[in-house]
Amino acid sequence: MSEVLAHSPSTEVDLESLATDVVSLAMKAGASDAEAVVREGEEFSVTVRLGEVEKLVESGSRALGLRVFRGKRSASATTSDLTADGIRQLVEGALALAHITEEDEFAGLPDAAEFGRYPGDLHLYFDDVNSLPGEERIEMARRAEAAALAYDPRIGSARGASFETSTGRKVLANSRGFVGANRASYVGFGVVPLAKDENGSMQRDYWDSSARRLGDLDSPESVGEEAARRTLRRLGARRMPTQQIPIVFAPETARSFVGLVFDAASGDAIWRHASFLAGKLGEQILSPGLNIIDDSTMILPNGTGGYGTSPFDGEGLPSQRNVVVEDGVLKNYMLNTYAARKLGMKSTHNGARGLAGTPGISAGNLYLEPGTQTPEEIIKAIPRGLYVTSLIGFGVNVVTGDYSRGAAGLWIENGELTHAVEEVTIAGKLADMLRNIRAVGNDVRWRGSVVSPTMRIDGMTLAGA
Repeated sequence: MSEVLAHSPSTEVDLESLATDVVSLAMKAGASDAEAVVREGEEFSVTVRLGEVEKLVESGSRALGLRVFRGKRSASATTSDLTADGIRQLVEGALALAHITEEDEFAGLPDAAEFGRYPGDLHLYFDDVNSLPGEERIEMARRAEAAALAYDPRIGSARGASFETSTGRKVLANSRGFVGANRASYVGFGVVPLAKDENGSMQRDYWDSSARRLGDLDSPESVGEEAARRTLRRLGARRMPTQQIPIVFAPETARSFVGLVFDAASGDAIWRHASFLAGKLGEQILSPGLNIIDDSTMILPNGTGGYGTSPFDGEGLPSQRNVVVEDGVLKNYMLNTYAARKLGMKSTHNGARGLAGTPGISAGNLYLEPGTQTPEEIIKAIPRGLYVTSLIGFGVNVVTGDYSRGAAGLWIENGELTHAVEEVTIAGKLADMLRNIRAVGNDVRWRGSVVSPTMRIDGMTLAGA
C-alpha cells in the first residue's frame, strides 16, 4: 500500500527582504547584533519494491532562524510561522533567552570586513532536476530495480529502488551589512538488491547515482547491474582468524578516514582538548606525500558545483580552498569564528549554520588527493589481506585515537580477490594507521562531499574467528 505525504508553501516570499527585515526588527527591539537565516525547499522521493510504489513523498518547507546578541550574551530561536505575529514572537523569544544566558567573551559575529561571497557562478542549481514528470521519476526507480533483478536469478529485491530530487534556497543576513543567497539542486536514485545462495544465506548491497543536474546521472540499467554485482560478490562470506594484515579500503570506506582527520582537526575539538590532533599543528600525521584538501569552491569535471560547494560559509565569509594536510603534515585546524577566537587564530571559513543554535564547523568538498596506482595494482602487491567494502558501527574515539569497527569485504590471497568476508573487526590506533597509509589509488570519484581513492593501510589487526 502506498503512502502519500504532501505539503508546500502557499505564498511567494522575498527571502532577502524577509531576512533583513527580521534583523532590523531584532535590532530595534534591543539586540546589539543579529543574524537571520531563511531556508525554503521542495523535495520529491519515491520508493518502489518489485515494481510497485511503496512510498511517495512530495513536500515543501520554509523556515526562519534568528540569532541575537546582547553584548556577549546570545540566543537563537526558529519558526515556520512567517506571519507578522509569528515573527514578533520569534524576536521576543530570542531576546528573552539572550537576557538569561551566560556571557561568553568569544561570542559574536565576524568583523564586518570579513564578510563576502566567492565570485562568479558556482553552478549549483539546475532547473532540469524537476523537469521529469512524476511517472517518469517512478519509472527511473523501476528500471534500476528491474535491471538488478534481471542480472542473476539469485537476486531478489531487499529495499527496492528509490528516486529523489530536491531544490533549496538559503538566505543569510546580519546586522553588520551582509546579505547572501544561495540556491542548489540535487537528483539521485539507487537500488538495494538481495541475493540468496543455494544454502539460503542472504546478502545485500547497494549502488546509486546522484548529481546536481539530471543529465549527469548514470543510466538506471547500469546502476541496477552494479548493485547486483556488488551484492552477488558478498555471497559465501566467511569469518577469518585473528591476524595482523594489510587492509585495503575501497573508496566508499576509505572516505571515512578523510572525514576522521577533518573531525580531529576541527577547532571545536582542538580548543576542548578532545582530539588526538590537539597540539599537532605542523607535525607529520600522515605518510609523506599525502595531501588532504577542503575546497568549498570546487567545480567538478562535469561542470557543476561540488556537493560541498557554496559561495559563502554559514557565517557569511567567502568560501575558500584550505589545505588540511600537506605532504603528510597537518597544516591547518578547521575553524569557524568562535573556535578561531578561542585559539587565537583566523577562521578558515568553515562555519556551518543551521536554523537554530550557534554556528558549527563543517567541511566543503573534502578529499584525499589521488595517487598514481590503480586499485588492481594496489591489491596485486598484497600476498594476504582484506579489501574492505563496508564498515559497521561507530567504534572510533577521536579523543584517544582508538579505532575498532566491524567490517565486511573480500579476502586478498596472492594479489587476487578471492572470497567474501564478514563478521570481523578491524582495529588500530588512528595516529599509527594514518602514518601507515602505504598506497592510495587513482580512482577518486565525486559521489559525495567527502571522497577518497582506494587506500592501503598496513599493520592493522583483524579480529575474527
